[in-house]
Amino acid sequence: MRILARLALLPKLLLSTSITMALLFLFTGWLVQRHAVATASQVVEREVRSSFEAYEALWRSRAAMLASVSRVLSAMSDVRAAFSTGDDATIRDTAGELWARVSDATAIFLVTDPRGRVIASLGGQTEIPLDQELPVVRAAYRLFPEQASGFMHQGAHLYQITITPVYVQSGSSPALLNVLLAGYRVDAAVVNRLKDLTGGSEFLFLAGDRVLASTLTGAQSAALVRGLSGAQEHLRANDGEREYAALTSLLRDVEGNPIAHLWIFRSFESAQQQISALRRNILLIALAAVLAGLAVTYLLARRIVEPIKTLDQAAAEVARQNFDLRVEVRSEDELGRLAATFNAMCDSIRAARVELIRQERIATIGMLATSIVHDLRNPLAAIYGSAEMLVDSDLPPERIRRLAGNLYRASQSMQQQLQDLLNLSRGRAEAVETCNLSEVITAGLEPFRSAAEEQSVRISLNVPADIELPLERARIERVFLNLMGNALDAMPGGGEVRIAAWKQDGAVLVQFSDTGPGIRPEVRKHLFQPFVSAGKKNGLGLGLALSRQALLDHGGDLWEASTPGSGASFFLRLPL
Repeated sequence: MRILARLALLPKLLLSTSITMALLFLFTGWLVQRHAVATASQVVEREVRSSFEAYEALWRSRAAMLASVSRVLSAMSDVRAAFSTGDDATIRDTAGELWARVSDATAIFLVTDPRGRVIASLGGQTEIPLDQELPVVRAAYRLFPEQASGFMHQGAHLYQITITPVYVQSGSSPALLNVLLAGYRVDAAVVNRLKDLTGGSEFLFLAGDRVLASTLTGAQSAALVRGLSGAQEHLRANDGEREYAALTSLLRDVEGNPIAHLWIFRSFESAQQQISALRRNILLIALAAVLAGLAVTYLLARRIVEPIKTLDQAAAEVARQNFDLRVEVRSEDELGRLAATFNAMCDSIRAARVELIRQERIATIGMLATSIVHDLRNPLAAIYGSAEMLVDSDLPPERIRRLAGNLYRASQSMQQQLQDLLNLSRGRAEAVETCNLSEVITAGLEPFRSAAEEQSVRISLNVPADIELPLERARIERVFLNLMGNALDAMPGGGEVRIAAWKQDGAVLVQFSDTGPGIRPEVRKHLFQPFVSAGKKNGLGLGLALSRQALLDHGGDLWEASTPGSGASFFLRLPL
């Protein structure tokens, strides 16, 4: 999430669009593929059923042909006469030529006696020897004089047969003379013909676990036989290489008893190849669509992001107080209106800033004038009173000298204050000299000695006498003068001022603390700004601001570090 948060807007849009489109196409492709698989399965299953219907139509037509030919032969008088001899050669000479003309060359034609013993074989490939008794004939006996049709499992082969009884007139009722058994052997030629007729379906004739005939290889047939269970009508089968849709049918003898299974298989290989091709096409189309979507998204997003990026850069410039910046309005839509609004905002901020600076300058001039008047009022009062006494009174010389001294000190104080303001405005500094810190602090506190005694304020000074460092002496004295004046204003009912100094890390640290009420929290964060004052009857809050600037000019600093409710505490750092 942090990585995403650090990404620019354009990569975020492209990433979200690509993920959304990819998921959409994957879901769509999954639905299409699922539908294609279901459709392909249905198609293959329909092909299996069609193959089964084709097989049944072929078997029915062959059975009908065998039945009709057998019925015709059995009704012919010369054929009956030949059958009555019981001689194999006579029967072949009489009926064999007729059978060869009217039947398929692969069809078998056997003549048996009523007990099922084979008398003659007229055609087709069969391994049934003469004189062998066929149980199927005896099984069909109860159906006579009707024909019986079904399958016969004889030896290693399966036959589709039709059994036709041949009767002769004996006395008042017909007598069973012989039995005609006509049929086809289910062999490789038959199953391959079925495969050709059904467009590639596989056929497997199975008796138990024994394969009687199959269009598959021996390994494939064995694998399918192992996977087949019971005689389910519809299932899936696998030979280890391919998957098939399967359909089975029971093969019954003339009595209707099941003797074998016919399995018809239709491979999914063609459907799977088509599905694989479809899957590849879907992936290619999805990839092309995603790339095209990303390209379109990039072009559209860039038209949106570029103005936003320009506005972001412009806002950064405004944060650096560059209010003269202008953003080009490129359109009339929301982004264009936003750019126009941004330009109007910059104009409004610039105008407000100019007005604010003008008002601040006027207010600063007024406050500075008030501060100057306040600071010069006491010396001017001394000068005015002394001058008035000198003009209106006849004073002795000693009194005149004392008044003259007052005039001198008052005028010197005014001169010093005016010079400080001039130096502050021009950025000038006084000459630096090596000073004893204890003497500088004492000189700064001296003007308040009498006021401290009157307010019962004790002064505790713990400054080593050997600390000397380069200072602008007058400015540092005024720092302690301001701190002491603030402390006395904060403790009108008495208290204590503690001043301690020590060396640390190549500098001198001075702690100036009092036992007054402390500094209010709302004033603390603006304490060193000009014109910030609280709880003082006189002054406009320039003392601490000028004091900190004096420390900064010396390479040090001044900060407040007091605990609320335990008085004010200031720290001064001056480099040695």
